[in-house]
Amino acid sequence: MKKIILFFACVFFVNVEAQQRPKLVVGIVVDQMKMEYLYRFSDDFSDNGFKRLMNNGYTYHNMQYNYMPTYTGPGHASIYTGTTPSMHGIVGNEWFSRTLGTEMYCTDDSSVKTIGEGGDKEGQMSPKNLQTTTITDELRLATNFKGKVIGISFKDRGAILPAGHFANWAFWYSKTGAFISSTFYGAALPDWVTQFNQEKRYMTYITKGWDLLKPLSTYNESLPDANPYEGKLNGANPIFPYNLKEMYDKKDAGILRATPFGNNFLVDFAMKAIEKEELGKDDITDFLALSFSSTDYIGHDIGPRSIELQDTYLRLDQTIAEFLLYLDKTVGKDNYVLFLTADHAGAENAKFLNDNKYEVTNVEPKEIGKALKKFSTDTYGVDLILNYSSFNVFFNKEIIKNKELDLGKVKQSFAAFLMTQQHVKRVYTEEEVLANSGSDYFLNCIAKGYDVTQSGDLVILDKPGFIEYKQTGTSHGTPYSYDTHVPLIFYGWNIKKGESHKRKEITEIAPTLSQLLKIPFTNGTEANVLFEILDK
Repeated sequence: MKKIILFFACVFFVNVEAQQRPKLVVGIVVDQMKMEYLYRFSDDFSDNGFKRLMNNGYTYHNMQYNYMPTYTGPGHASIYTGTTPSMHGIVGNEWFSRTLGTEMYCTDDSSVKTIGEGGDKEGQMSPKNLQTTTITDELRLATNFKGKVIGISFKDRGAILPAGHFANWAFWYSKTGAFISSTFYGAALPDWVTQFNQEKRYMTYITKGWDLLKPLSTYNESLPDANPYEGKLNGANPIFPYNLKEMYDKKDAGILRATPFGNNFLVDFAMKAIEKEELGKDDITDFLALSFSSTDYIGHDIGPRSIELQDTYLRLDQTIAEFLLYLDKTVGKDNYVLFLTADHAGAENAKFLNDNKYEVTNVEPKEIGKALKKFSTDTYGVDLILNYSSFNVFFNKEIIKNKELDLGKVKQSFAAFLMTQQHVKRVYTEEEVLANSGSDYFLNCIAKGYDVTQSGDLVILDKPGFIEYKQTGTSHGTPYSYDTHVPLIFYGWNIKKGESHKRKEITEIAPTLSQLLKIPFTNGTEANVLFEILDK
């Protein structure tokens, strides 16, 4: 009897050792998710969604972004490249190009065309602006391009940047209600995508409308419905229930983005991708990169303390539970590894804080730009400002040269002016950013988000609590903890149960996956790893 037991134990050990990699890696990014939400809404979560991941996986409670600006494009790029914008080049969602003299978008590519039922501009996208490899790229290379990589999101950047340069496909949502792609990935959509789009499943969610998932008394972690810090949602007043059919009568299926059902629809499509692309069906590791965008749209429009946002997370909890069960059944409970994190967190609404006696306020970026231009004409008799965006000031150096002005003195005069503004904590010149020694924490964050060929002549650090946004809803972008503190949970194949409260950085995810999968590091990473995941 002992020999039989020993035999089966050895067989089990050999089989485990033989499986050097999981069959499928699933990366989940929840757009604008604060770690706090896993705490604040915990009592109302089921046992099978977020709690299943936290109770059976490894949770990092103190995961931080280590650069500024904390936006969606840089966030997704940093998670998957294991480095910061100063290296991977995605310094914003959009930014002013010194070379082109105009704004550019992070995944713009005029050399490709839309494939699928989308507008011409919606599909002119690719990863060409991403300057380093991703963990998904390295998996493709390590498997001699046999392992499949697919990125899916409602946002083009949320699908394209994680999927990397060598992806089989990246799919994103069009205002037509269809998932589209670009000719960067192929000449035509796969037949299964076309079939999925023809079914118009998004209409099921639109027709149903949006009411509360649970009784109103459940939402005691949020402010009352239709509070003064909420903006309109798809043009409607922020109060339940929402008649999505009326909104859709404008014939724009994009309304689904700012509802929790955008997340449901994304998972419907992801499950179809797993089935039709046969992800996780053989011993060559595949990678599915998912990004849930609806949380960000709702957060921006309605704010972090709205009932709408809480309801969205309670529904996302159910959606994740459903997706985990699908993975268990389709790929096998012990055959996939999953991680869940966020591309950035989000600030409190400044008016809400001010009404509760914290002396902060919102400042609209266009007003900052106007003030800079006025100072310029008052001081120099001419407008020296090319652009102000994403905390960056760009000067018109041609005019400065023609007027024989000293650029260094111009920078110092504008910096001095900006320091008189209520919302400004510090102003750094390009020279100060590039000479960063690492001793100034916030300057270090700015330096890690700074690309000398793409970023500004001056960079503004706002005071904590101030927000460059409108009065309602919320935004993000700063190096403060309310924008940088996000969840990270690893779950599944070879992941032990546990938790850590030590500070970790978002750029450690990709190199940890490299070690877990036994593949090369991404080419721009410093290769710092989360050793707890690797320590068996």
